[in-house]
Amino acid sequence: MGKQSKSGGCLGWLLAIVILALVVGAIVYAVKQKIDHANDNKPSPVPGPPGAIDKKYADALKIAMQFFDIQKSGKLVNNKISWRGDSGLKDGNEANLDLSKGMYDAGDHMKFGFPMAFTATVLSWAILEYGDQMAAVNQLEPAQQSLKWITDFLINAHPKDNVLYIQVGDPDLDHKCWERPENMKEKRRLTQVNITVPGTEVAAETAAAMASASLVFKTSNSAYSSTLLKHAKQLFNFADKYPASYSENIPEVATYYNSTGYGDELLWAASWLYHATGDRSYLDYATGENGKQFASWGSPTWFSWDNKNAGTQVLLSRLSLFGAKGVSGNSGLRNYRSSAEGVMCGLLPKSPSATSSRTDGGLVWISEWNALQHPVASAFLAALYSDYMLTSQTAKITCGDHSFKPSDLRKFAKSQADYVLGKNPLKMSFLVGYGDKYPQYVHHRGASIPADATTGCTDGFKWLDSTEPNPNVAVGGLVGGPFLNETYIDSRNNSMQAEPTTYNSALIVGLLSSLVTTSSAVKSFT
Repeated sequence: MGKQSKSGGCLGWLLAIVILALVVGAIVYAVKQKIDHANDNKPSPVPGPPGAIDKKYADALKIAMQFFDIQKSGKLVNNKISWRGDSGLKDGNEANLDLSKGMYDAGDHMKFGFPMAFTATVLSWAILEYGDQMAAVNQLEPAQQSLKWITDFLINAHPKDNVLYIQVGDPDLDHKCWERPENMKEKRRLTQVNITVPGTEVAAETAAAMASASLVFKTSNSAYSSTLLKHAKQLFNFADKYPASYSENIPEVATYYNSTGYGDELLWAASWLYHATGDRSYLDYATGENGKQFASWGSPTWFSWDNKNAGTQVLLSRLSLFGAKGVSGNSGLRNYRSSAEGVMCGLLPKSPSATSSRTDGGLVWISEWNALQHPVASAFLAALYSDYMLTSQTAKITCGDHSFKPSDLRKFAKSQADYVLGKNPLKMSFLVGYGDKYPQYVHHRGASIPADATTGCTDGFKWLDSTEPNPNVAVGGLVGGPFLNETYIDSRNNSMQAEPTTYNSALIVGLLSSLVTTSSAVKSFT
């Protein structure tokens, strides 16, 4: 009996120790969970002034900025591109206008007003948000100069209240030629929208470009800023008063930049005009009935030259996150912010509502044509929202039963930028001129033809068909990008993948500027 009692006692003590260990473990786990939960709800520190420079992104930004110089039309001032010269000097002559400035759209010599205005709006936004970070790597002044090259054109393209020239060049004729812009002799037909042939989306996007740019130049060139704002107000009134799709009224533009609707541009323009003027009527326009009709609240969309809704949702989130004066209680603003968070939830890979439209390498992939536009635009918005959260001391966003910190959004933004810069299965940079391996056969006329060659409209096609790499490097061009299976055909004839666009450049400049260093977001643009 004595031995049995001793054995039973040992077992009892052992059982007690096990139970005690389980209880202690449970308490430790509960405390840790509580601490982790508390940390989740604790905002991350607000970044200070621009900090340490990330050399990778700084180098890439300096390269990306150069593509704007390559795309410039007109009499070039302080030309930095050895193989570019003056071109398009007579553009606008048939209407007694100087439309020589502006930028060529892509690898061709067209000036399409719709995507060009979007380029200006995005570039303005990037400067307004990240001008201090651009300045830290000496890229603010080049960005401002490139922006003004476009807005100078837009001002001249708007000679009367309800008249806007939206295109220079005949796309059918232009695409039958392969020549340097400096050698163009073809007729440069002008296309306009007016009261008889209205075009709401292009007028509204141009209003957004001018309103946002007016903020960029408000301190450095107040007279120019006032001129831009005057044009922005006139164009918004024109766009709103005569609602009609430009690509329905002018069917030939639909082949190249067909609009899927103009409501998003009206909201985008009104939002920028509110930021530029502080006039409450513009905010009421965006958050009231028009918002209900056009904003796609609760239905995340992709930000692009055609659809501005996600951009507007992020832009207007500034107001509620930073507690702008006089906007508390605005249900429309709450809808914009919750919709912006829905966009973010769709981007974060671990979110329950994450998009499945990605390559195996992690690139958001939506379209075969110009595949990189959507991931770069999405990453730019994610970086912006991350910085808004940090600066406003917003600890997290909730996606279903998951929560995410600002650092998660920044990690996503970096993943897309890194993919573009070479962290991909091809080990190739899609930003021309960056890294050791990048496209050599870019679909770009000026880059493909030697600077000393003299060609007419059609005899230059031998350069398109040449098996030699481009003699000139289209430095900073962001090409269309990979297919879903992460292949890329480096061929000049492959415009789907190998053509860079000016608006892609604005988006990658915005993204890289957000990553080049860290700083707190400005709470107001004025």
